Amino acid sequence: MDYLKRLLVGKPLKSAENDEHKLTRFAALALLSSDALSSIAYGTEQIVVVLVALSTAAIWYSLPIAAFVIILLISLTLSYRQIIHAYPQGGGAYVVSSENLGKNAGLIAGGSLLIDYMLTVAVSVSAGAEAITSAIPALYGHQVAISVAIVLLLMMLNLRGLRESASFLLFPVYTFIIVITLLIAVGLFNIITGAVPLHATALPGAAIPGVSIALILRAFSSGSSSLTGVEAISNAVPFFKKPRAKNAAATLTMMALILGFFFVGITFINYWYGIVPEKEVTVLSQIGKAVFGHGALYYVLQFATALILAVAANTGFSAFPVLAYNLAKDKFMPHMYQDRGDRLGYSNGIMTLAFGSIILLFIFHGSTERLIPLYSIGVFIPFALSQTGMVVKWKKEGKNWLGKSIANITGAFISYAIIAILFVYRLGDIWPFFIIMPIVMYIFYRIHDHYKKVAEQLRLETDAKLHDYDGNTVLVLVGNVTRVNIGAINYARSIGDYVVAMHVSLDEDIAKEKEIEADFKKHFPDVRFSVVHSSYRSIENPIIRYVDLVSKNAAKQNYTTTVLIPQFVPNRRWQNILHNQTSLRLRLRLSWRENIVISTYSYHLKK
Repeated sequence: MDYLKRLLVGKPLKSAENDEHKLTRFAALALLSSDALSSIAYGTEQIVVVLVALSTAAIWYSLPIAAFVIILLISLTLSYRQIIHAYPQGGGAYVVSSENLGKNAGLIAGGSLLIDYMLTVAVSVSAGAEAITSAIPALYGHQVAISVAIVLLLMMLNLRGLRESASFLLFPVYTFIIVITLLIAVGLFNIITGAVPLHATALPGAAIPGVSIALILRAFSSGSSSLTGVEAISNAVPFFKKPRAKNAAATLTMMALILGFFFVGITFINYWYGIVPEKEVTVLSQIGKAVFGHGALYYVLQFATALILAVAANTGFSAFPVLAYNLAKDKFMPHMYQDRGDRLGYSNGIMTLAFGSIILLFIFHGSTERLIPLYSIGVFIPFALSQTGMVVKWKKEGKNWLGKSIANITGAFISYAIIAILFVYRLGDIWPFFIIMPIVMYIFYRIHDHYKKVAEQLRLETDAKLHDYDGNTVLVLVGNVTRVNIGAINYARSIGDYVVAMHVSLDEDIAKEKEIEADFKKHFPDVRFSVVHSSYRSIENPIIRYVDLVSKNAAKQNYTTTVLIPQFVPNRRWQNILHNQTSLRLRLRLSWRENIVISTYSYHLKK
């Protein structure tokens, strides 16, 4: 197992090497912006899908909707730049909301993001699988299997550490950036030169019967899913090289500029070329065919899109473990999420995210369309809370607070509006979120209450007195008289004032029991040999009852009770499966008894 782990994960890194594995802006853009940039593959499509449900002529509304999405992007970018500089320790919406709006708001933001990062992974890989099946129709129907394979690959990649995962992502992310830039440039060139006349389904401003505010708002909320992932950089500031806040803010700005250009470009070309969504072919794939034809560039586009969608999940793998770390540090998640693995990553968070995402893929059958509404509500709640928290922060600081808050107020207003839209018009899609969140909040508080009670019970009072014991009773569990038991008894005599050897008889062979007792007395005439009979072929329950009796009597004499469990250790690890694990089960059950010390005597076999 150690060899397999080293092969898959790599050799352990020293803690001192942590700074060497921090990210440059170039690497961080690949690692942390892949989620936001990949949304280009489905953001415009989600707007158009909602509009064409009424009429293909309604596609022209995608242009003003895209303008509002860009306004939201600008306000969120400015706001998260402020958050990065104000909270360079990372934590994003959770830390901002906790500090300025209270712990409940912080936990709602944190819990929403934990769920959202799982959805990020599920949405990204399912969209990647759809892009693969668009290019290779023979694979259609195997999206879930493809998605699960991608998740497991990304999990192993992230367990290998930041630097290796960032290096791996450089190619797909920058290939996608180059190809989409080329797609938009060629598409706009064709439009400007007149090579492609207007094929739009309707001119801007055309009155479309049946269009309602409700339809526009639904399309806007779906298109806003393109902005998910914008907050990831603010969560992961500690991953950057120094000066961390400056580098993180610059990376966020670069990502926002690229995302804005891509979103506007793809939406406009989609409108001009008059592309209508089809069931088994993505809108981006249709745009690629219209601009590049069926040549090599089209397949490069499909390949790059599939890659970016697959690795977009890596944003979740980067942000989820840091968020889990911050929640664990505040005692709202298990402390194991604070532990760094062999490669200096928060490996427990990485594995939790992977398995949670796989469960979501099976529940929703890898359907991007079914996952996106949940995905949106999970990210816009933290967006709204973090923007509100920053407004409160600036107001507390007083000086010129309104000027500093303009971006936050705008972002908060639009985010709350999107939440309201989702609640009113997409409740049938997002209702599971409102069941999951109370459960998550309940778990947070139960964990916090446990840690609080543990701390209260372990805290040493100023007037605490040490208790002196008069002696130690050692109870040794023995079977046949073997080298293991002889060694255990000798050790027990060295630490105990009173030693008892206990043997469990299964009432199947009285003669053998007498033989064992005689053999034992021969070697240890001064040690009491006690036989406990079991009528039900179990040795655990009789031992527990006997230990309770001995410890009760020892306590009356102010003695401690030590239970010594002898065991032999095979020469090869695989040989453990050839032997029962009685000692392991006994230690587990005895650990729940009070006032008992459990000790193990191990005898190592040489052959």
